[in-house]
Amino acid sequence: MITRPSPWWMPDRHTDRRPFLLARNRIKCAIRGWFESQGFVEVETGCLQVSPGNETHLHAFKTEAIGTDLKRRDLYLHTSPEFACKKLLAAGETKIFSFAPVFRNREAGPLHASEFTMLEWYRTGAPYEAVMEDTAALLKLAAEAAGTQAVSWRELSADARKPPERLTVADAFRRYAGFDLPLPETAPDALETFAALARVKGHSITPADTWSDVFSKVLAADIEPRLGSPRATLLYDYPVSEAALARRKPSDPLLAERFELYCCGVELANGFGELTDAAEQRRRFEADMALKQSIYGVRYPIDEDFLAALAHMPAASGCALGFDRLVMLATGATHIDQVQWTPAA
Repeated sequence: MITRPSPWWMPDRHTDRRPFLLARNRIKCAIRGWFESQGFVEVETGCLQVSPGNETHLHAFKTEAIGTDLKRRDLYLHTSPEFACKKLLAAGETKIFSFAPVFRNREAGPLHASEFTMLEWYRTGAPYEAVMEDTAALLKLAAEAAGTQAVSWRELSADARKPPERLTVADAFRRYAGFDLPLPETAPDALETFAALARVKGHSITPADTWSDVFSKVLAADIEPRLGSPRATLLYDYPVSEAALARRKPSDPLLAERFELYCCGVELANGFGELTDAAEQRRRFEADMALKQSIYGVRYPIDEDFLAALAHMPAASGCALGFDRLVMLATGATHIDQVQWTPAA
């Protein structure tokens, strides 16, 4: 017999969760103060959008707007405030941050919730390495606000005071998967080679799997669990195919200016040197939505207003950080609903 936990609003359960929630408030206050001291402006972005985002494997909540004339149009709860934030950069803002409620369907578990808080920030005219440095500062700040020097998840811990290790994706594959990553642009049989290498490692690879599918399987099983302990890891230099909204590296166009912050095997943040080429962004969106249609039988509209704004957006770097996860690791919580004031049912 499965025993369901008592509702979050029951006094005894709230008493257990309250120390985590008060720590959440302290961490948010410290982070807000840090951004303001750096000259950032806090912004609030609308949750209802014409497009929730155009990544293949992200799933949105769809709703319907009814006008006074009773005409109906589809809207979505955003999966990230990214499109709105970049429109603000096009409008003239230069350094912004947002604690945004975001919504993702088909997500549930200790580290996943259908509604959660995304901390997102952008710096115009800054290289993406500057945003990498921001993530390290915020990790240390969160630990301090929680009254600890280390962050933890399950049996792993990381010293938040130490600068994160910087590790390229290629080096991570060599170190943890035991082979060189075959990029699809470098050889016509890269997928077959990659699939064969993954099968040797024990992965189940099907004929329908794309290069990105194989990449995700190996990354999730062999690499991610080993990142971020005993100190955080900044994983960077992703293949272009795995960075839908990032610009190519000028020094190596096969790679993108994308990084992720890992602590204790948990992905905390995803950052980019932002793509500002509207035509290239459209091509990527259309390719991702075609793939989404083939896999899931659905596609999301492309936000034409976003693409129009992108053509006016200055060079910038930005990052999205899962705020609830950061609080979890800083406080030692074991489930995301322990650090959300009113978790979704």
